[in-house]
Amino acid sequence: MTERSRGPLRRQTTLCAAFVVLFALPYIAPSIGRAQAASTVSDDVSNGVSKGVSKYVRSEMQRQNIPGVALLVSRGGKIVQAEGFGLANVELQVPVKPETVFQSGSVGKQFTATAVMMLVEEGKVGLDDPLTKYFADAPVTWKEVTVRELLSHTAGFGDYPEKFDFRKDWTEDEELKLVEGIPLAYPPGTKWDYSNLGFLTLGILIHRVTGEFYGDFLQERIFHPLDMQTTRIISEADIVPNRAAGYRLVKGELKNQEWVAPMVNTTADGSLYFSILDLAKWDAALYTEKLLKRSSLDQMWTPAKLKNGQPNKDGYGFGWFLEERHGHRVISHDGAWQGFKSAIARYVNDQLTVVVLANLEQAKPGAIAEHVADLYLSDGKSAARKN
Repeated sequence: MTERSRGPLRRQTTLCAAFVVLFALPYIAPSIGRAQAASTVSDDVSNGVSKGVSKYVRSEMQRQNIPGVALLVSRGGKIVQAEGFGLANVELQVPVKPETVFQSGSVGKQFTATAVMMLVEEGKVGLDDPLTKYFADAPVTWKEVTVRELLSHTAGFGDYPEKFDFRKDWTEDEELKLVEGIPLAYPPGTKWDYSNLGFLTLGILIHRVTGEFYGDFLQERIFHPLDMQTTRIISEADIVPNRAAGYRLVKGELKNQEWVAPMVNTTADGSLYFSILDLAKWDAALYTEKLLKRSSLDQMWTPAKLKNGQPNKDGYGFGWFLEERHGHRVISHDGAWQGFKSAIARYVNDQLTVVVLANLEQAKPGAIAEHVADLYLSDGKSAARKN
């Protein structure tokens, strides 16, 4: 059964890597060639960099056997390139467009973290509050766990158990009891270990503090104010215009995504639909204080410290990974869920953002996003030299 990503995809072991590169899907490759890429490209793009990017994305899709990809490049919160490649639905031969809706995987964690920080700004939640303030019946060990540690994956919480039943329609109370029944993996604040269950718990915390399901809170406080028209909690039952299908490779053969129970698709560790056009609006908002004060955003984008005073080993803030890449400060996250892979990388000092959404479990959108960023950053250097 698939899982939301345990961390950035560049740190994951890629399933079926040996045959993904070698195997060509005969009924997909011609389709990708036929499907016309729908795109929005800014007039500001110089030296044909967008054409080079598009050519690279198509070549990677063919190499990785990805049915469909949506690509966003923005500068300073304005779209430079928004383009769809290949097929959103292989069976119906539907091309990917900028409007195509993909699943978020763990890219959704940044929205959960933003919601928590909104409550922090309002004085309804404290970053250093013990979890027992919100979960009175929790194990005594939760008295030592803080909200800050849940946000930064330093709480000692683990991941879904190996035998977790993704096809059981869990209630929120049942999910909480499951998490409460798992002993802490280490003393809170002493190390870093990626935890989907920690963010699942944050979603329940939001519900308890606000009286609203966390997805409704996101809709009311983030998605609606930013006019993010496609972003919402996953629902297999609802009619969702432009929804892509998710795929996986099994012994070299393309298969549909695996089915999970409806409630498993509503948790706060990464259960969203969105499009690159909505993520462009999200990216633009992060340059402003429309959602959060700059001081709150800075906290989210600073590696959380352990109790020994040292930053955590993976450079994680609140819902974001933070790193220096070839001299560029990058704020990023990847995701994986139900035959979808996603990646967002914000090169903040360069005001460059790249988003790659793909509908194949074995895809590597993080690597594609890095190369696309390199092409745009190199183009900027070339332009500077010419001037």
